[in-house]
Formats: sequence, structure tokens, C-alpha cells
Amino acid sequence: MAEGKHLTMSELEAGLDAIRQAPKNEGFIALIVRRPQIDAREVLEEGELDLVEGLVGDNWRVRGSSRTSDGSAHPGTQLNIMNARVIALVAREKSRWPLAGDQLFIEMELCSPA
Repeated sequence: MAEGKHLTMSELEAGLDAIRQAPKNEGFIALIVRRPQIDAREVLEEGELDLVEGLVGDNWRVRGSSRTSDGSAHPGTQLNIMNARVIALVAREKSRWPLAGDQLFIEMELCSPA
């Protein structure tokens, strides 16, 4: 895995056109990653989603959150998704995508309508 490089603002802006061309009405999951423990990542061929556990095998529930008063897992962070084109620009190599911490990388526009 290559060492990470922070992109300049110009390099980030140059990638915006490709990101904006992501499919708007349908897409596909480009990568599934679970975090079985802190600082660990597993790339999956397929994953199972559970209403209580989130992505099965991910440590979301047991890890907890500093955003809840009792330290329990925050329901708003059970599943994290990222546009595949954004991570491709920022990470530059697919082998680095899991480092983002998201579980689903989706080839589809994820913006809310304006």
C-alpha cells in the first residue's frame, strides 16, 4: 500500500467534475468494509445488515460513542456510506479506501437535492 498524500485544493477541485458525474438514480456498492476491532479493517465480498448490529461483524455497537450521554453506540452512525468517486480521488488507490472508516462505498450520487 502506497503512502498517503494530501491533495492540494487544485487537485481536489480538478476531481469535482468526475464526482458530479456519479449516477443519480441507481448505482452499486463498490466496496464493503467492516471494522471488527479498533484500527482493524476487513474488506468483504458481501455483508449482512442487521437492524440492531448494523453491518454484522463491525464493532459499531460495542465501540460506543462519545456523542451519547451514556457512551452507548450512536444510532445515527450505525452505518456509514461514502461516494466511491470521492474516496477514489482522496485515497488515490483502492487499497487505501478502507482507511476512511466507512463501511459502504457506493458508486452513486449521495447528495441531497438542492
